[in-house]
Amino acid sequence: MTTASKPLFDGPFEGSPRAAEIIARVQDFLHGELAELARAHGVDHEHGADRALLQQVWRRSHAMGFYGMTLPEQMGGLGLPVLDHVLVKEAIYASGSPFAPHVFGELSGPPRVGALARQATPQQMAQFIVPVAQAEMAICFALTEAEAGSDAGAVQTRAVLDGEHYVVNGRKRFISGSPFADAAVLLASTAAEDADEREVTAFFVDLHAPGVRVETGYKTMAGQSSTGDIVLEDCRVPLANRIGAPGRGLALALGRISVNRLLHCPAMLGLAQLALRDARDYALQRRQFGRSIAQFQAIQHMLADMATELAAARALMLGTARALDAGGAARAETSMAKLFCSETAFRVADRAVQIHGGEGIVQGRRVEFLFRMLRMYRVLTGTSEIQKNTIAKELLASA
Repeated sequence: MTTASKPLFDGPFEGSPRAAEIIARVQDFLHGELAELARAHGVDHEHGADRALLQQVWRRSHAMGFYGMTLPEQMGGLGLPVLDHVLVKEAIYASGSPFAPHVFGELSGPPRVGALARQATPQQMAQFIVPVAQAEMAICFALTEAEAGSDAGAVQTRAVLDGEHYVVNGRKRFISGSPFADAAVLLASTAAEDADEREVTAFFVDLHAPGVRVETGYKTMAGQSSTGDIVLEDCRVPLANRIGAPGRGLALALGRISVNRLLHCPAMLGLAQLALRDARDYALQRRQFGRSIAQFQAIQHMLADMATELAAARALMLGTARALDAGGAARAETSMAKLFCSETAFRVADRAVQIHGGEGIVQGRRVEFLFRMLRMYRVLTGTSEIQKNTIAKELLASA
């Protein structure tokens, strides 16, 4: 078993003793069993696992109590406060494991459905939510389209009621987790064709049903193939699969948007920690002009800037988590955190590549992958520009 890397700086743990215990156990899982699994199957950041192997990881993680830890306690989760949640997630991503997104099912598991438990019918709980929580089914969230991204209400996918079914037609684009999902939480317009008002409704959609297919013929710039399109052609979705009332889809999707924005930050900062650690270690062992490049002030200043900005981003993330735990809406603060963490993490990765020099631009080097991955986070889950809009709106509304 390999051991987890030491923290970059010594300092007191900010979370609860329970979170510290979870982190210790999950690191053993990541650096032991999952590391061996990755080696045996040739899985790394550039070469993903197939569905069968991912299902093995999900089920093992569920058996160890990690997979559903983000769920409410009544659903078998741990009921963690937001602060503990971000610390655990940061540690998972800072491990460098290619299975990091799958330990608690971030792409296709419980985080996708936990917030829906209050709206779901008993039938929906039994058919979709419980199987997802127990790692028996994978699910994705399907909102984005060619014309609907930042403008979430502009969905063109239409669902027309026909007796006890909705007939759904449209194409969802860039849907994370869709290549290995069994079902989707899908948003579609249920407004009349000539209606002036938007009416966006949420549905559980079986991705194996007639009239629906997942197209996966592209990769992201990070080389990942975990994203695809969902194409619906006269797909008949049972009325019983509608989530909540008609027109409440955006409210369901955006109901936890503040928390969800914050929960992307620990992934970014965990990956940025990897980039800083790799840059530091490379600077110590790379020699030029008879000494390690870590002895050159230009390199030292880059490392100092990386560490300082990373510490500032982390402090903002943790402060925002505390505000949410205290009951605050924190709409501006969560957008600030997503904006600042994503921009900072990318700058850290950029400097890490610079410190590596020619080695940093060769595919196969982890910093080159991290550069591409962290560039994507400035776009994913709400662009930096959308976060600025939200911050300004909250600031002006308080005047």
